[in-house]
Amino acid sequence: MANFLYKLGKWAFRRRKTVIIGTAAALILALVIGVAMGSAFSAEMSIPGTKSEKAMQVLSEAFQTGGDHGTIQVIYKAPGEETLESESMKQLIRQVQEDIRKDEAVASVTSLFDSHTMSQDKRIGYSTVTYKAPAEEVTQDSVNHVRNSIEAARDKGLQTELGGTVTLTEIGVGGLSEGVGVVIAFVILMVTFGSFLAAGIPILTAVTGLGIGIMLILIGSHYWNIPTFSLSLASMLGLAVGIDYGLFIISRYRQNLRDGQSREEAIGMANATAGSAVVFAGVTVMIALIGFTFTGIPFLGAMGLSAALTVLIAVLLSLISLPALLGFAGKLFQPKKPQPVTSLQAKRSKESNAWGRFVTKYPLPVLVAGIMLLGVISLPAAHMHLGLPDNGTKSADTTERRGYDLLSEGFGPGMNGPLVVVAKAGDKDNAAAAITEATKNLSRLPNVAAVTPPQMNPAGDTALLTVMPGTGPQDVKTADLVKLIRMQAESIQAQTNVELMVTGSTAVNIDISDMLNSALPKFAIFIVGLAFILLTMVFRSILIPIKAVLGYLLTLTATLGFVVFVVQDGHMAGFFGISDPAPVLNFLPVLVAGILFGLAMDYEVFLVSGMREKYAQGGSPRGAIWHGMKTSGSIVLAAGLIMISVFASFIFDEDTIVKSMGLALAFGVLFDALIVRLTIVPAAMALMGKSAWYMPQWLNRLLPRIDVEGEDFHKESRPGKKESIGIPAIKRQ
Repeated sequence: MANFLYKLGKWAFRRRKTVIIGTAAALILALVIGVAMGSAFSAEMSIPGTKSEKAMQVLSEAFQTGGDHGTIQVIYKAPGEETLESESMKQLIRQVQEDIRKDEAVASVTSLFDSHTMSQDKRIGYSTVTYKAPAEEVTQDSVNHVRNSIEAARDKGLQTELGGTVTLTEIGVGGLSEGVGVVIAFVILMVTFGSFLAAGIPILTAVTGLGIGIMLILIGSHYWNIPTFSLSLASMLGLAVGIDYGLFIISRYRQNLRDGQSREEAIGMANATAGSAVVFAGVTVMIALIGFTFTGIPFLGAMGLSAALTVLIAVLLSLISLPALLGFAGKLFQPKKPQPVTSLQAKRSKESNAWGRFVTKYPLPVLVAGIMLLGVISLPAAHMHLGLPDNGTKSADTTERRGYDLLSEGFGPGMNGPLVVVAKAGDKDNAAAAITEATKNLSRLPNVAAVTPPQMNPAGDTALLTVMPGTGPQDVKTADLVKLIRMQAESIQAQTNVELMVTGSTAVNIDISDMLNSALPKFAIFIVGLAFILLTMVFRSILIPIKAVLGYLLTLTATLGFVVFVVQDGHMAGFFGISDPAPVLNFLPVLVAGILFGLAMDYEVFLVSGMREKYAQGGSPRGAIWHGMKTSGSIVLAAGLIMISVFASFIFDEDTIVKSMGLALAFGVLFDALIVRLTIVPAAMALMGKSAWYMPQWLNRLLPRIDVEGEDFHKESRPGKKESIGIPAIKRQ
């Protein structure tokens, strides 16, 4: 592979005009097609095979609903001491309903006066707008029509808010916060390279790759069910890894220039060595993302594949377009003349840095302090509660959150998360009486505020009931109620021959959370096993993979603990723009486990491979650590800071899902890059000494060799140089 990448880099350098024109043409073509087609993202988050999904199918067949229809709830609150039944309020509400009916996409608008959907004090009520299409197919024009229809009522003092199943606020990409992240990354690159123009090159390739990737995802949304927030995850990863991969290749290119190579040769060698590492890093991240498809959760698999696509494009542009841009850079990266080393202290500073010397001088205290710090941060993860954000977790500035609060105020917190109970009789002849008998005790269950009478289907064998919990949809007591009904359903069926099933958005979210919770240990085992095998083949060592895996697990638990501490427990929530404590996003643990695995392995390889190379060339274990911290450590630090700045920019997004992902990934990279890789890893390596590189000869012969940074090619292309990573270390055992 290194030989191919070497030739590819030199070809891109020589044909740089063709490459840049081709890259620009690909971006323009993707933009034209993507913008013309628009997006068709899915709001579907159900999981086939869950109890709530089965109940939904029974309900659809029994009542012949013909599929789901999108709804918008229009929620009203009378001003002052007035009620909604006053003549002035009635006129305003009727006018709103008439205006909404003018949209041809609307199937019906229920009147709150006819359906009696008003609170006991008659001050709060709601009407339901039902569309002809499913929620995800309701257009933004229809949403805007409803928004415009309620403005006149608002202007006259009637508080009017919106809710329902239709998405009212689209998730956008490329806002102000994301721009701030790019600016911070640019500043880091400028400090690293010491040049304004040089810092712009990896930014340019990353943004170009992101543009192509996002447009391809938009096009793909017309053919596959891709959730909306896939776009944000793909943007985070595509931008972050694109900049980081550019940083790795340019850093090696500068080193090659310092070694006296010509620009063309330096680019070819950078592609062969650092480019090989970029391929390994990108493939590792993509394996983790594609691994989401094996969880059996469709929307999570779609998210993983979308993000993997942007990572793939980032790798391709780093290997092809970046060398071409470096060809246009002229002498921009030419190194200054090195200053002569005049003293032992100066020579020592050149071969190491202060942090590396400090860690190796006090390895045990540093190791214990790092583990204890991450251990304490991990503690809140023990009481993690999973859920899916709803309108109650949105900002108070949104109409969805204000509508949610109005429904809770007027009808109780359970109004925002009613449970749909489906009762299916085994004996059609006596179905009504059997269903009445089976459901008579539902109202007596703990935390039940109200139960509607059974509504029979036309065939007379299935009934629908709505159970109103006394708590909100995110409350643990509501989940307990769902589980209690299901637990009693088996004995009820034995007594009455009636099967009770629970569905509805609240039950669906509970089932998704439970399934994701059970999928996390399996996914983590897969990730840990994969990490151990890969790193054993890369470093030809037993202890280094064990250390890397344990460090990854520390990163994962600390990240989840911090998210629980902020999002669920509410500490520092205001600083991160989180309005109220809420359950942790149900698919976040699996998402974080996969993504942090890829990034953690990247940093481990970039850092430890530098140490291994120095040790293989005859250096002492401590000298090898100094070398790795001096050369690779600074790059890992810059790469980590870039990742953190890009991910952190999404924390201040208005959407709760995007905010949670940004928070988890930003602090996950912070814990992994700064505490685990740059602190715990060198401290552990210092304590292990030569044993860190031990590998049984029989296992060394069995395992295939992975040339991560093109060391074999580097050795072959420069005859007379000492052998680099791999064989010398094995011989020294």
